Amino acid sequence: MAATLLSKYLLIFASISTTFAYDPDMLQDLCVADKSSGIKVNGFPCKAEANISEADFFFDGIANPGIVSNSVGSLVTGANVEKIPGLNTLGVSLARIDYAPDGLNPPHTHPRATEIIFVLEGELDVGFITTANKLISKTVKKGEIFVFPRGLVHFQKNNGDKAASVLSAFNSQLPGTQSLAMTLFTATPPVPDNVLTKAFQIGTKEVDKMKSKLAPKKS
Repeated sequence: MAATLLSKYLLIFASISTTFAYDPDMLQDLCVADKSSGIKVNGFPCKAEANISEADFFFDGIANPGIVSNSVGSLVTGANVEKIPGLNTLGVSLARIDYAPDGLNPPHTHPRATEIIFVLEGELDVGFITTANKLISKTVKKGEIFVFPRGLVHFQKNNGDKAASVLSAFNSQLPGTQSLAMTLFTATPPVPDNVLTKAFQIGTKEVDKMKSKLAPKKS
């Protein structure tokens, strides 16, 4: 009897854990994001049904390669709820990442989603680091897939002499991205220098150099 009861509790706990492992389930057919609303909720409030159109569910922004023009040599083009209002409450999104030769998508995390990539073109060295500080890495080629578990630091590097690209899928309408270098060295207000110097075992000159290199370019 006790074993049966324990099994039921474990089943309930597993169901609850699965439910909260990604965006909450939707409670209606549609909840197209009303991004003009000033209301703050966990997601976006719903647009009036009379104002919904096919444009809310369409996006052509990842059909073609993006123009890579930054120092790291990669460009991420998101196809999330901010671009496709109809994704609101659906718990999925995509992105396209383009890499120049030798381009890098620097170490970063997605706090709200697991990511799976499908290589469209080229060959990439990819990997993630577990909380036990173990690197799981592999070289992936055109047509192959790799998964980055939710919240873990990961990267992709194009070591080839040709451009590469991937399609990324997420189990969140807005997975969020935290680049480790950008987060630590360009935060507003800034992370105190004595925190950075001690964490990285470097001097204030190196900290200032990092901040200068990573600072957003003024237009």
